Amino acid sequence: MDLANFLIQILNSVQYGLLLFLLAAGLTLIFGIMGVVNLAHGSFYMIGAYLGYGLTAQTGSLAWALAGGAALSVALGWVLERVLFRYFYHRDHLDQVLMTFGLIYVMEESRSIIWGDDVHGVPIPELLSGSIQLTENLSYPHYRLFISALCLMLALGLYLLINRTRVGMRIRAGAFNSDMTEALGINIRRLHALVFALGVGLAAVAGILAAPISSVYPNMGSQVLIMCFVVVVIGGIGSVRGAMIAALLVGLVDTFGKVLLPSVASMGVYVLMALVLLWRPQGLFKS
Repeated sequence: MDLANFLIQILNSVQYGLLLFLLAAGLTLIFGIMGVVNLAHGSFYMIGAYLGYGLTAQTGSLAWALAGGAALSVALGWVLERVLFRYFYHRDHLDQVLMTFGLIYVMEESRSIIWGDDVHGVPIPELLSGSIQLTENLSYPHYRLFISALCLMLALGLYLLINRTRVGMRIRAGAFNSDMTEALGINIRRLHALVFALGVGLAAVAGILAAPISSVYPNMGSQVLIMCFVVVVIGGIGSVRGAMIAALLVGLVDTFGKVLLPSVASMGVYVLMALVLLWRPQGLFKS
């Protein structure tokens, strides 16, 4: 592998890892703070991709689709938390698994009714349709660089929210001890609704960003959900910093595995997870 190909694979790894981070950050916050095993998180990624397709078709602009899709998905997360998820916080994990598994079917059926069962494509904006020339024969698309840059901005914004604001202090306190946080006068239910809506919004934004490069198709959230759980387990449940580092590691292992060892690439990330758990059973970082 020459230097140009190596650089391209590094960029692909980072872009894939940052998209995984958007998904895993919401999932690890929901699990770490609310204790809910949410199998439907991948469905929010799918809904985001379909919102990106539908809104882009209506407005002709991916930027408007991103803004509108993010707002609609946050509103969806807020409603779902208030009418459904809040009644399962103190239930067994089996009840949560069954509820969120059923929600997957509800989301899939809703998607089928609204958008049908066809595979759709989302056009890359004309402004980002070009590429950077690396060598005479190799180039790298502007849109993938845009995805990485936007994901980094969102990751920075999430870091500042969690670590530099009063709301973030309350989120961290709720993750550490929700009963004590509530006893100190903080409205833990409102905090749960905020965190859940934020997690759904991040997953949907990841789906919108991925739509132009991976197409939009039924049940597209299932595979990414598995990778999302791998990231959460490696990084440590409830740790946003761990989710970032784990997502980048998974991106590197998955991307270079497919290039260098395609016959066994599918097991690479699971070997990584096993090695991390043998070394640190709680994951790389604690919440």
